[in-house]
Amino acid sequence: MIHPSSVISKNVQIDDSNYIGPFCNIGKNVIIGKNNKLTSHVSITGNTTIGDNNSFFPFSSIGSQPQDLKFENEISYLEIGNNNQFRENVTVNPGTKGGGLKTVIKDNCLFMVGSHIAHDCIINSNVILANNATLAGHVEVDNNAILGGNSAVHQFVRIGKYAMIGGMSGVEKDIIPYGLYLGIRENLKGINLIGLKRKGLDNNSISNIAKKIKDIFNDNDTILNNIIRIESENLNINEIDEIINFIKANPKRGICILENE
Repeated sequence: MIHPSSVISKNVQIDDSNYIGPFCNIGKNVIIGKNNKLTSHVSITGNTTIGDNNSFFPFSSIGSQPQDLKFENEISYLEIGNNNQFRENVTVNPGTKGGGLKTVIKDNCLFMVGSHIAHDCIINSNVILANNATLAGHVEVDNNAILGGNSAVHQFVRIGKYAMIGGMSGVEKDIIPYGLYLGIRENLKGINLIGLKRKGLDNNSISNIAKKIKDIFNDNDTILNNIIRIESENLNINEIDEIINFIKANPKRGICILENE
């Protein structure tokens, strides 16, 4: 169903199963899969590809030109997967030549009112951005991370899987998987206990992970030396391996360290 008040450009590919409500604008080269719903007043432009079962609420703007002064109208892309919700006034920009020409959003994410995803971001599955959470360019957010309302993330920062960013936080360094962050230019407050419990870990496993994270950030030695010692223990704790691999992956912004007790 396409409401007669909506404007659909030529060269658009839209499956017949989609619902496009009043006063929507679909630009040329947009590809929309199956069973998506555009409630009303939705703008989807650029070289944007959308999968299946996504919902777009009024005044969301998807695929508009990046907010980057270096952008020179190069051909760039936005790819959106399946089962995502884009609430009112959400904005998402495509990539630029400085970041691989592509912004990617995977599956089952919720972007609440006023949240923003800038150019060249990579958002994995099951991510939540609460109201007015904003990502600068080139940010990577891994699976099951949650960003609280009015939080802001600096460009090139990585947010690890199952990390929790508290509301009104300012993040300028990488947040390890399972990390808990609150504040502006602060240190990690600990681990995301709720996220680990949702993942199905028992209390004993969570306690072991918390202890090893403290060992990683022990300021009696360097983080690298701490990691070498932990790796020599052959713990076989998947979550610790993920954190170590994350830290070793050449961060551009540096790692947000654990707050000393």
